Amino acid sequence: MSSFSDRLVEAVRRCCNPVLVGLDPRWESLPESIRSGVSSRPADRADAFRRFCFEVIDVVAGRVPAVKPQAAFFEQLGPAGFAALGEVVAYAKDRGLLVILDGKRNDIGSTAAAYADGWLGHSPDFPWRADALTVSPYLGDDSLRPFFETAQQRSAGVFVLVKTSNPGGGMFQDLLIEGRPLYCYVADYVEQQAKATRGAEGYGLVGAVVGATYPEQLAQLRQHMPHAWILIPGYGSLGGTARDCAAGFDDRGLGALVNNSRGIIFAYERKPYCKRFDPLQWQRAVEAATDDMIAQLREHTSAVALCGPAEK
Repeated sequence: MSSFSDRLVEAVRRCCNPVLVGLDPRWESLPESIRSGVSSRPADRADAFRRFCFEVIDVVAGRVPAVKPQAAFFEQLGPAGFAALGEVVAYAKDRGLLVILDGKRNDIGSTAAAYADGWLGHSPDFPWRADALTVSPYLGDDSLRPFFETAQQRSAGVFVLVKTSNPGGGMFQDLLIEGRPLYCYVADYVEQQAKATRGAEGYGLVGAVVGATYPEQLAQLRQHMPHAWILIPGYGSLGGTARDCAAGFDDRGLGALVNNSRGIIFAYERKPYCKRFDPLQWQRAVEAATDDMIAQLREHTSAVALCGPAEK
């Protein structure tokens, strides 16, 4: 089985773009056609989440390389939500998408190992079948190593939080230690692990999360981590643009995945799509927003290198 990083390269090249669609099924933003008649019972809302995510996946499968379900929205519904999440992951994989599970997990010792064992592993032999998982680094090396070891055994990937997109992230991440911000030390560690696990295309199984809302730091961190895939949140709803993401790519158009959640899945309620599509056409708005993001990344980043002559 090829490494996660090489499978990701293959998927990005196949789709000719680096778009990652976040599956964040916020109840209040779901189309009325999905929410109508659904009770407040967790099982009923979980079924609505499942249906909504399936219908998003139907639109983006074949257009983008990967999706990123956010575990929190499913967890809030308890066991029924977790069952729906499992179905969403399986459906996305059956439609040919890579799945990066956004769980931001971590703990120490056997607990970290249990998280890794449960979440990671893309084949049907494993419980959640995630191709990759987001993790927090702030418990240190012994908390991360179980994730790296399991990922290597199962050809999966791990994305470590380095410089997050939220305004409050700098409270700890920007603290100076001997003149360098803390996030640079985390990046150094990620690069060591990525370099040690690099595949045929030069990228390792350990990647980093770096927000589009900090383009100067993104450029700095791309240089610090030449062997690490960078997952870039903050595009669209949080203010990040295609230009802000440009420094995250190498000259082949590889090395970065740009996530867009609300800006795609709830495009029907946002400009300019709310003027073009009525709420019953929400899937057409998803399609248009996805295609527009692909075009913007091709225009303003080296992702254009992924295109054949017909797409440029």
